[in-house]
Amino acid sequence: MYQFDAKKTKDEIVLWIKDFFHKNGPDCNAVVAISGGKDSSVTATLCAEALGKDRVYGVLMPCGVQHDMDMSLMLVKHLDIPYTIINIKEPVEAITKELEANLPGEISSQTKINLPARVRMTITYAVSQSMNGRVANTSNLSEDWVGYATRYGDAAGDFSPLSKLTVREVKAIGRELGLPVELVEKVPIDGLTDLTDEDNLGFTYEVLDKYIRTGICESSETKIKIDNKRRWNKFKLELMPCFPYDGPIKAQDTE
Repeated sequence: MYQFDAKKTKDEIVLWIKDFFHKNGPDCNAVVAISGGKDSSVTATLCAEALGKDRVYGVLMPCGVQHDMDMSLMLVKHLDIPYTIINIKEPVEAITKELEANLPGEISSQTKINLPARVRMTITYAVSQSMNGRVANTSNLSEDWVGYATRYGDAAGDFSPLSKLTVREVKAIGRELGLPVELVEKVPIDGLTDLTDEDNLGFTYEVLDKYIRTGICESSETKIKIDNKRRWNKFKLELMPCFPYDGPIKAQDTE
């Protein structure tokens, strides 16, 4: 029977992060977009344990006034890592204005939802390139399974410590790391409305996590909903399809 060992997994992730940086930038910093939620909190803490707190750089990106900004500040102060705050309100509004002025119709609600996430990732990469960094992806398996992430937004990154772990498992690692309970148990919201992630999904992470790990979902209606989301969003996790041209490649492909 599957049993999750938080300490063992935490230690393995720390070693994995060390190995990634050894191979892909021994003198680089881990750059983490900090939202104040469990995923970015656990990711930043794992990076700090692997690399040392001075090699983890936090990027806090409110869109105007962010009511839970205190949670992001709690994390960076708890870890004592360097960080910056870059407000994305003006660039988001400027892009939205240009779209509204130049498209033949109204921009979609989904565009408005995904744009801030993509602006945040653009800024995170800009910070990373200026700070000799590698961008940490903070997605978890539960969200990825049903496509609850923005492609080329929060789904992007150079390395991903948590993408094979469910929400339940990420929380367990957060507790193992000694993070403040407020950060580990913070209810995730979409950042645009008063709705939680679970409100938007139509089912709880507890139900989703159980289904992922055991294949059991008591509600047939919920199972269908999860399976459909998986089917419709699976492309987000795959490499971009490319035309399979079979022209010769003579150059040495180094490992």
